[in-house]
Amino acid sequence: MIKEITAKKLDTKQFIDEKVKEIQTVVGDGTAINALSGGVDSSVVTMLGHRALGKKLRTVFIQNGLMREGEPDRVARLFQKLGAAVEIIDARDEFFAALKGITDPEQKRESITQTFYRSVFGRIVRESGAKILLQGTILTDVDETVAGIKRQHNVFEQLGIDPMETFGYHILEPLIQLRKDGVRKVGKALGLPTEVFKRIPFPGPALSARVIGEATPERIETVRKATSIVEKLLNKTKAFQYMAILHEDRVTGMREGKREFGQQIEVRCWNSIDARTATPTKLPFKTLEKIAREITRKVPGVVSVTYNIATKPPSTIEAV
Repeated sequence: MIKEITAKKLDTKQFIDEKVKEIQTVVGDGTAINALSGGVDSSVVTMLGHRALGKKLRTVFIQNGLMREGEPDRVARLFQKLGAAVEIIDARDEFFAALKGITDPEQKRESITQTFYRSVFGRIVRESGAKILLQGTILTDVDETVAGIKRQHNVFEQLGIDPMETFGYHILEPLIQLRKDGVRKVGKALGLPTEVFKRIPFPGPALSARVIGEATPERIETVRKATSIVEKLLNKTKAFQYMAILHEDRVTGMREGKREFGQQIEVRCWNSIDARTATPTKLPFKTLEKIAREITRKVPGVVSVTYNIATKPPSTIEAV
């Protein structure tokens, strides 16, 4: 049973001091490794780890081909300024090969999990000699996985999976007692820039979680372009999270007076505190019209844009 530390009761200085000592004790004279995605959770873990271990922590960014536009270089530059070197590992071919032909959401998540932890990251860990992986699992990840709502890629021990036995390394999860609002407070206390610790959540399976059906390079590129537009137009809403989702079915559209069978993007924008429940943001209709206009003009093949108005529950924040 994980003892939750609520954001209201969180003493960030005490928490950081305790976690730094815990990381130092577990790693000892050895080395540790962590994967940085640029999201809030992995960014906070990276700063905690570097505060605890300095150069004994190796930080890598896995370029899986599923991230937002320009993400690897942007993240590496940012953390270089913060004193944490980041290596970019190109694994795009491996991830797309693993996703080929898969349409079931859970199989897709499992394929990404195995490719990341066993194939790509497992190889990096073996080469580095590190036996400890620092990971940004939070309490909401565990809750959703254990409840059977959605298998989060970074949850193992709660499902009876021993990472050392399965992958060859231990996983240390300093943030597992916190939810997103608590993680943000810790990020601020660690000196992360506001645009990092207040960044909207992003799923572990990355943009493959926003493609319904097979996540091919072409379909990922479609949702990547739509994501860029949605994030640009909604970044001042102060919403908890917003996203673009590519649907699987082709829909009928029109261009230049002719019928066109195209693709459909669903936009979601949420108000929430900790992701356990959420309500759709009541965006002005002019904003929705602008989003639809930008996407249908700038994203090839998209002829329809919709907006989700169902709450969580029964919906979930991500579609897949």
